[in-house]
Amino acid sequence: MTLILPSPAKLNLCLHIVNQRPDGYHNLQTVFQFINLCDELSFEITDDSRIKLVDALPNVPKADNLIYRSAKLLQQHSQCKLGARISLHKHIPMGGGLGGGSSNAATTLLALNQLWQTDLNTEQLMALGLKLGADVPVFIGGKAAWGEGVGEKLTAIDLPENWFLVLHPDCHVDTAKVFKHKDLTRNSPPITIAAFLAEGGHNDCENVVRLNYPKVDSALKLLNKFGNARMTGTGACVFCTFESESEACAAQAEISKASEIKSFVVKGLNVSPLSTALKQTGATIHRI
Repeated sequence: MTLILPSPAKLNLCLHIVNQRPDGYHNLQTVFQFINLCDELSFEITDDSRIKLVDALPNVPKADNLIYRSAKLLQQHSQCKLGARISLHKHIPMGGGLGGGSSNAATTLLALNQLWQTDLNTEQLMALGLKLGADVPVFIGGKAAWGEGVGEKLTAIDLPENWFLVLHPDCHVDTAKVFKHKDLTRNSPPITIAAFLAEGGHNDCENVVRLNYPKVDSALKLLNKFGNARMTGTGACVFCTFESESEACAAQAEISKASEIKSFVVKGLNVSPLSTALKQTGATIHRI
């Protein structure tokens, strides 16, 4: 059988750093919303236990590939003897703070749990996903969420499904260096979900990234002409909110005249396209 599924991107609509924990990690408050920009993953069951990646990402060793690691983790946890051939069609920019790698990991866990019939429930899969990265659980949960802790303590949240113009500066932000930076704000006062919905939020990583990555700073200056532009995660992608697709496209056209920076217009989604596809797997599982 082959199962074909979308693997969606996300935006962090805010990212507040409340404090630093004794283990060096940071306690956060953040808001995740999915967008209709997706990678596509194809899964085929094999009778042996090998995990084979077709069209693997260049310059990413197999042992570091989150798709491979997710498959092996589920295989070992469930003691499954089956294997899989997995193909990735990449559309989400890498290293942009859009969660592509975490999303690919979540899609792999959900797909193989179904194909291998390992029968783990959502909570069990989210616990496995957390071993791979703090953003993986929200992609497994499949709903826009308020996140706390390192981002794994999730509360479903209903958000306006606005349109966004996203700019992708040509640089890679080192997340570890951002969180270790001496000038990073680490004491934002905690807020409530109601306060975020009423007043919005900010990104505590933004000032450090703007100082150290001029291309991100330039992208934010371009977008700030159209509204309150923000960075997603630790960057490098930045976004601005619009009420309609036409407004977002008009801003994109204006920016394109002044800059060659990559951009795309997307819609915010409170339910992951992956969750929707999994409910329709009868249409996407093909016997071969």
